[in-house]
Amino acid sequence: MTDTTESPGAEAPHPIETDFKIGQHNITPFGLDIHNPVFLVSGLTIIAFVLITLMFQEAATGFFGWLRPFLTATFDWFFLSAANIFVLLCIALMITPLGAIRLGGDDATPDYGYIGWFAMLFAAGMGIGLMFFGVSEPMSHFASSMGGTAAEGGVRTDWAPLGAAAGDTAAARDLGMAATIFHWALHPWAIYAVVALSLAFFTYNRGLPLTLRSAFYPILGERIWGWWGHVIDILAVFATLFGLATSLGFGTEQALAGLNYLFGWSTGNGAKVILIAAITALALISVVRGLDGGVKVLSEVNIALAALLLVFVLLVGPTGDIFATIFSGGAAYVSNIVPLSMPFGREDTNFSQGWTSFYWAWWISWSPFVGMFIARVSRGRTVREFVFCVIVIPTIVCIFWMGVFGGTAITQVVADASAPVKDAALELKLFEMLKPLPLAGITSFIGIVLVLVFFVTSSDSGSLVIDTITAGGKTDAPVSQRVFWCTFEGIVAATLLLVGGAGALTALQAMAVSTGFPFTIVLLVMCVSLVIGLNQARKAA
Repeated sequence: MTDTTESPGAEAPHPIETDFKIGQHNITPFGLDIHNPVFLVSGLTIIAFVLITLMFQEAATGFFGWLRPFLTATFDWFFLSAANIFVLLCIALMITPLGAIRLGGDDATPDYGYIGWFAMLFAAGMGIGLMFFGVSEPMSHFASSMGGTAAEGGVRTDWAPLGAAAGDTAAARDLGMAATIFHWALHPWAIYAVVALSLAFFTYNRGLPLTLRSAFYPILGERIWGWWGHVIDILAVFATLFGLATSLGFGTEQALAGLNYLFGWSTGNGAKVILIAAITALALISVVRGLDGGVKVLSEVNIALAALLLVFVLLVGPTGDIFATIFSGGAAYVSNIVPLSMPFGREDTNFSQGWTSFYWAWWISWSPFVGMFIARVSRGRTVREFVFCVIVIPTIVCIFWMGVFGGTAITQVVADASAPVKDAALELKLFEMLKPLPLAGITSFIGIVLVLVFFVTSSDSGSLVIDTITAGGKTDAPVSQRVFWCTFEGIVAATLLLVGGAGALTALQAMAVSTGFPFTIVLLVMCVSLVIGLNQARKAA
């Protein structure tokens, strides 16, 4: 093949022609298709991590307990600044001529309809998190704002436009909802959109393999096939695996709490391992079936169940209060988004470090996984349509979700200060919120099923993504590799839950933050590369 590449940053032909052949760096032992050294380095490192963590559990517990607060306290300004950049870039892409570029070329058509596409976005993007935090986070920020202080972990109210005074229930509710929506709306989905758009554009429009290194071609040129590219892909594997492990840990804790709540099942370490093993086995079945036969079907089933539960709570719960919470909370989010996003001069360190920094690191650690998954199912969309649908539509849905579930719980507490949902453990708040409503046993069981199926869809789609990265961008690598990664996702989640003990979720969060920090730097450089690439395509059109 003739090499017609130009120096990084120069106007490039469309699509890129390169001497790189995707198979030349792959080795095939035991029928596998391994991109050497990405698979070997990432796989062996993760195996070593599991063994060392299990061998030195006491030291590991102390290390994880120190790691998360150190990173979020030291680099909160960095995480907040980076997330703001991602949002601003997405807005710019929607309003500039770059938005007219179509992923896959002018004649490309979407592979999936809107319903199937949206279902896969949510199932892969935030499913478990929405179930775990949909009730607990609005209540946490509401309780803090009710006291007019950030002492309990919420956003300070002395600088916020709402200015909630101690005991001001309405203002505290709105500010609590604004703080919650902030963590689940534009900023996290902008992170996903940047990664997904970069991967989709350089794969479908420039002819490069579907892997993270491809997004850096305008800057690194042919060097993406060397160690620069290997390091980028290895970081993506680490970030994806530990980001997924964090979500699977949340899902395990909530599912076990629900099963204990309904049926008296054990919540000990043995039960955690058994549940993770069972769900991983189901994920393996879905992985073997592939994207259309596994992930897509499960995603659509889960979205239907989630919509059913949401509508049920909306209709049988305090409907008027719920709608008031949705609209006033959404308005409060819009009016407070600037002060909530400020990276400097903040007094609410508990909120910015304990909540926001962790969330942004978690979303960033998930971004290779979610971004690549979204890219795989988004061919045929224009850049403008893609960005709008990926950041605006989920924002609206998240406002409704938090308003329905969080708003119902807040109304229960306002009506009865001793309501069980107020002091319940985080993983039980959903079930305590459902308890006073009709058919509580059925809806609680549906909630558990939702958590478990979101668990499966996250695990199997994550396995497909990691497998693609470690196979050098191939989407048809041997099934045995997907099985390997799916299995190790479950093993890592189980290991961190077991070692963490009472602070199991802290251990999971620590690893998500530790991998999210270096990958934030990668994503910022990716933004520059994406703009260069889109400009080159627009000039060449």
